[in-house]
Amino acid sequence: MAREPRGERRDRRDRDETPEFADRLVAINRVSKTVKGGKRFGFAALVVVGDQKGRVGYGKGKAREVPEAIRKATEQAKRQMIRVPLREGRTLHHDANGRHGAGKVVMRSAPAGTGIIAGGPMRAVFEMLGVHDVVAKSLGSQNPYNMIRATVDGLQQEQSPRLVAQRRGKKVADILPKAPDAPAEAAPEASAEA
Repeated sequence: MAREPRGERRDRRDRDETPEFADRLVAINRVSKTVKGGKRFGFAALVVVGDQKGRVGYGKGKAREVPEAIRKATEQAKRQMIRVPLREGRTLHHDANGRHGAGKVVMRSAPAGTGIIAGGPMRAVFEMLGVHDVVAKSLGSQNPYNMIRATVDGLQQEQSPRLVAQRRGKKVADILPKAPDAPAEAAPEASAEA
């Protein structure tokens, strides 16, 4: 009978942790230090965390064991989360370029059904962010740390029309392009020529 309450407590503790955050292990690096008795190994982990609804963060952790390094990286990622405005909850509002050191990334919004066209570490960031349609390319450094930092730098530049309108003191309709009117005006001209 003593075992049941302990199990219930464990279940409660699992529920109290933040299950709304998903995490993705991007890279693990093993390093060794040569000492008198032989070699000592350490591990560095790079983790991306997000709620898949517009918040994402990354972190790195170092420890002598892999699980401890992952735990440290996950905690740091949760502390460094940023909020990114998404269009229709599936793609970016506008194209963006990100840069960190020698790492450069280009991100473009995409129509529905495109999917995530991005490689390696960038894909992990978009999946944890909750983006479903995006086209991205990494130029320059292939180092996963720099690629993720450049991706986050580009995402921090994202602005929704509502934020821009609020900053300029205008309405959202004044800022967005008036695309539906343009084809209607072009149609009569085409018929006049024919």
